[in-house]
Amino acid sequence: MARHCAVWGSPIGHSLSPVLHRAAYAALGLSGWSYDRREVDVAAFPEALAALDDSWRGLSLTMPLKEAALAAASVVDAAARDTGSANTLVATPAGWHAHNTDIHGIEMALLVAGCVDTTEALVIGSGATARSAVAALAAAGTRQVTFMVRGRPRPETVAQAERAGLVVETVPLGVWPRADVVVSTVPPDAVTGLEAFPGSDRDESPRTVLDVVYGHGPTPLQRRARVRGWTLAFGTDMLVHQAAAQVALMTGQPAPLDAMASALAAFVDPEWGTPLGTTS
Repeated sequence: MARHCAVWGSPIGHSLSPVLHRAAYAALGLSGWSYDRREVDVAAFPEALAALDDSWRGLSLTMPLKEAALAAASVVDAAARDTGSANTLVATPAGWHAHNTDIHGIEMALLVAGCVDTTEALVIGSGATARSAVAALAAAGTRQVTFMVRGRPRPETVAQAERAGLVVETVPLGVWPRADVVVSTVPPDAVTGLEAFPGSDRDESPRTVLDVVYGHGPTPLQRRARVRGWTLAFGTDMLVHQAAAQVALMTGQPAPLDAMASALAAFVDPEWGTPLGTTS
């Protein structure tokens, strides 16, 4: 019997999720499984979800569907509930089960970059992905998080950070407080004030930037951070690790991480960790 999975979001043409999931199916010998991408916005999501038949096993959700997916689920795991965000829906006899594998992806992207000791973090943005970043940072031992936002951070994001025991501060766009790690969850052109981006003292512990929104090349934040001596964590590392967790949830088999990472490497710039282009 055919089994279908896909990634939904808007925009979706840049997504490399099909590369990862198809590589996993091939390595696992799942010849009857398919994985595609589909442009779906929030307004179209309920009807599109309701139209899926029993051959569908799972969905990966990217922006702007992470909160809509959570609301549509019959069962919600603890991480998705705490963050108010689901990037994964898995079909079960009880209905759609919502998960958040972004947290694992962020944790692993920072770990791969050598970021193992974070006390003060700056998170740019305060939406669904920012809440996943907060969960990952709290698990890594971060004690303070500053949100860089236009206006005020979303109250549900502040509440989540406070539940995790973090001290919460807020700064406007372009104001750069002291931080061990910066995680940007906003479109690259939304990050302003980069001329004031601080340097990283080489006598200090490494300071790390993770720009989770991957596109067609290095973002302005990545370029400036590199010039100022920061270590880059890559959004594509986040992508492969969150996708591996999705594969395990959707197929019930351990994800072939090495095969997935090898498939992704053909599409990623080795210096910047950014996609070289898109694939069908």
